[in-house]
Amino acid sequence: MTTADDLIGLIRAYNPKTDADAISRAYAFGEEMHDGQFRRSGEPYFTHPVEVARLLAEQHLDDSTLITALLHDTIEDTRASYEEVANQFGREVADLVDGVTKLTKLQLSSNETKQAENFRKLIMATSRDIRVTLVKLSDRLHNMRTIRSMPQDKQIQKARETMDVYAPLAGRMGMQWMREELEDLAFQVLNPEGRASIIRRFIRLQKETGDVVEQIKGDLSELVRASGLQADIQGRAKKPYSIWRKLQAKEQSFSRLSDIYGFRVVVEDEAACYRVLGLIHQRWRAVPGRFKDYISQPKSNGYRSLHTTVSGRNARRVEVQIRTHSMHQVAEKGAAATWAYRDGQRQENPFALDPSEWIASLTERLGVEGDDGEFFEAVKLEMYTDQVFCFTPKGEVIKLPRGATAIDFAFAIHTRIGSACVAVKVDGIRVPLFTRLRNGQSVEIVTAEGQIPQASWIDMAATGRAKSAIRRSLRERDRERFIKLGRELARVAFEAVGRKVTDKALETGAKHFGLPDADELLARLGSAELPAREVVAGLYPNLKVRSTDEVSLEKSVIGLTPDQSFTPGKCCQPLPGERIVGITYRGSGVVIHTIDCPKLESFETQMDRWLDVRWHEGQHSATHTVTIALTIRNGVGVMGRICTLIGDLKANISDLNFLDQKPDYFTLSVGLDVRDVSQLHSILTALEADSDVASVSRYRNPDQGLTDTQKSAETGRVTGV
Repeated sequence: MTTADDLIGLIRAYNPKTDADAISRAYAFGEEMHDGQFRRSGEPYFTHPVEVARLLAEQHLDDSTLITALLHDTIEDTRASYEEVANQFGREVADLVDGVTKLTKLQLSSNETKQAENFRKLIMATSRDIRVTLVKLSDRLHNMRTIRSMPQDKQIQKARETMDVYAPLAGRMGMQWMREELEDLAFQVLNPEGRASIIRRFIRLQKETGDVVEQIKGDLSELVRASGLQADIQGRAKKPYSIWRKLQAKEQSFSRLSDIYGFRVVVEDEAACYRVLGLIHQRWRAVPGRFKDYISQPKSNGYRSLHTTVSGRNARRVEVQIRTHSMHQVAEKGAAATWAYRDGQRQENPFALDPSEWIASLTERLGVEGDDGEFFEAVKLEMYTDQVFCFTPKGEVIKLPRGATAIDFAFAIHTRIGSACVAVKVDGIRVPLFTRLRNGQSVEIVTAEGQIPQASWIDMAATGRAKSAIRRSLRERDRERFIKLGRELARVAFEAVGRKVTDKALETGAKHFGLPDADELLARLGSAELPAREVVAGLYPNLKVRSTDEVSLEKSVIGLTPDQSFTPGKCCQPLPGERIVGITYRGSGVVIHTIDCPKLESFETQMDRWLDVRWHEGQHSATHTVTIALTIRNGVGVMGRICTLIGDLKANISDLNFLDQKPDYFTLSVGLDVRDVSQLHSILTALEADSDVASVSRYRNPDQGLTDTQKSAETGRVTGV
């Protein structure tokens, strides 16, 4: 384990003025508090805080952050209190430790509603002091490095949470090295076969071609040296997960994939960057469409560099990044660059951007109050995407995430402009509102008085800001209709557990979901943004849907071994009474399909994974979900009457989504919880006979059917990875 003297020596290398006494006291205090505690690996628990502090010291962080790292688990896991930490190390450190403690308690892999609520809390904590997040990210990195000592289910949970939240957050903080390592460590847990395959192919490629990295580094060094420039040249093979992602996105074989190797040329000044770019393009053929100038147009996290891909030695494509030393520091440290020290002084980097500015602008746009789900969606959209830069007719630059459309551009200018948008011109040519924008395009938005956002715009928009504004407008416009529909949906859901809808119950439900009042809760139910079943579960977590049936969902399939669990395929949604077959997935149970499910064609060469299963012959509980597609007349009371009809047939509406809304009709998908296929046929017959129903059918989606874990495992099997 790293000793206190080792840690102080590491800090003094970049900060000779460090308070060595405070670091030593924090080390001794943390060691005392964690005495007798051990990690699952058997190591003393204090090895973890020390390694987190070491990670932050390698990023040249200040003393307060390093002391926080040494103490970050003391308030949560030991007898130490906030006041004790404050008395010994100051309020600043105590506040930081308390902030990290609160982040640690957030369950970001819990149910979707709770996850969104906790994610908002994470972002709020980040906006108050970015160092809290820096400690938490380093904490997560060390935990992922040592994750193999945890139980398998916990490994998968933490790996998925890391892939979904912490890795993209690190990327948004500009800490690309950390993002890549977090993704790769999570990938190793979620799809070990896929990662092993990438590594095997790398080894085979090196045997065939030799050490390509050293060869190309030599070529670049010779080129730069001949021009009289001074440069630091680095080269590496990209991380397995980065390559895997490219393989999936481009649907190419490994042998045809470019950008397996990445190189950096770090020079003294900006002028030298462009000079090196010219030398490289003179020496090797540039790949069209693969040049990016992030110096003149920096990324939103402060990243600056020139990117180009060339056909280098032996016609192998390589990516080259060219930047100055200051740009390189930001690219390597990201948010940590704003807190970095050199020779005891806080170092000013002209290119470093404080991510708290992004967070502040985000919270200002979406509001501190409001819908947690929309906030979660918006932040994830902004974390996961790169940016494009477009221009207004007046030459103002509008930054948007890659994949953004003209609708996003309009709302990025102002909500009023977006709401009144009727047409758009890109480079002077009229194009549809859903047109995806590219770098450098000039965009003109045409507005009209009286125009209001349309429901179809939600699918066109790619940014959280636009989606949130459109949903808000739709809710306000259709509020009364949604409240009436929501009350009917609530009535059916409450009756399913033997309860009645009362004003008090609705008010309590609104508070549970952080909504201002009962009307807002009903509006969310009616607009299908909140499932009625989730409201009932929140109020009555111990109650189950009333049923006189004998067979529970867990015991409804015969032919499984005691240690096998099953999941109904989302692609075909099998019901009792239908012929079924089971497909096994290693580590994630069995998926049940109907015998005529098109998905089964992909398993015809893997008969060892087929299981002969059947439904239990007894009566089943009404917990089997099926989706129907429904087109009904847009008239007063029609929707409520249809919901009542379904309820009278003893089925529970578990989900409802509007697919199309026109002045004279609605098309929607309705999720039903039913007992068996016979009950479904009764419902379809009754609906088809209704004069206000234009069409009704069972909805199936062959593209669905696997969880994220099963998708990762299945992709590895099917491709041979």
